[in-house]
Amino acid sequence: MSIPSNLQKIKSSLPENVTLVAVSKTKPVSDLMEAYNAGQRIFGENKVQEMTEKWEQMPKDIQWHMIGHVQTNKVKFMAEYVSLIHGVDSLKLLQEINKQAQKNDRIIDCLLQIHIAEEETKFGFDEQELEVLLNSTEFQEMKNIRILGLMGMATFTNNQDQIKQEFIHLKAIFDTIQMQSVPTLKLSVLSMGMSDDYKLAIDCGSTMIRVGSSIFGERN
Repeated sequence: MSIPSNLQKIKSSLPENVTLVAVSKTKPVSDLMEAYNAGQRIFGENKVQEMTEKWEQMPKDIQWHMIGHVQTNKVKFMAEYVSLIHGVDSLKLLQEINKQAQKNDRIIDCLLQIHIAEEETKFGFDEQELEVLLNSTEFQEMKNIRILGLMGMATFTNNQDQIKQEFIHLKAIFDTIQMQSVPTLKLSVLSMGMSDDYKLAIDCGSTMIRVGSSIFGERN
C-alpha cells in the first residue's frame, strides 16, 4: 500500500470531529511530502531536533505537533513554530513553554499528559496532581500558553479490555475538568489512540489520534 492510499483509507473511516496526526518520526522528508501532497497537514514528531529540520525544509502551512516527552532545555528550539505540544507533564515544563512563547510573541497550545497506563515508565500527571496544577496561582498566571485538552497513552498490552478501561478513565477525567469550568480552560481536545488502538479510542471519546505505522509503514 502507498502512503496516499493508507492515508485515504484511515481518513475515510474517521468521524468528522476526529483529527488525524500523522506520526512521521524517523521518516524522511520525501515520505512526509507524499502525505502532504495527499492533503495531510498535521505531522507529529517526538524529537525536537528532527522536527525542526523538517520544519525548515517543508511547506509552512504544516502544523507540527510535538508528541514525545519534552525536556525543558529543548523547548526554545521549537517555540517559534510548534503548533501543539502533546506531552506536557509538569509545571516546570509549562513554565518554560510559557517563557519561550513569550520571547517569540506567541501563545503556544498544549495538552496535559495524564498517566493512565499501568506501566511506571509512562509520563504524566495523576488526577490529584492535575487538580493541584489547575488550581495553582502559577498555572493561572501563565499568559502565553493555552491548554486545549488532555493526552494519554494506554498500557502497551494486547488486553483490549484494559486499554478500553484506561481510555474510559481518561475521558472521565476530561469530562470532570470540563464541568469544573476553570476560567482559563476551554478543553476541546482529547488525544488518545495510536495505530493499534485508535478505533477503540474513538469509541471511548478521543478527538485526536496519533497514527504512524498504518500510514508510513513500520519504523526502520
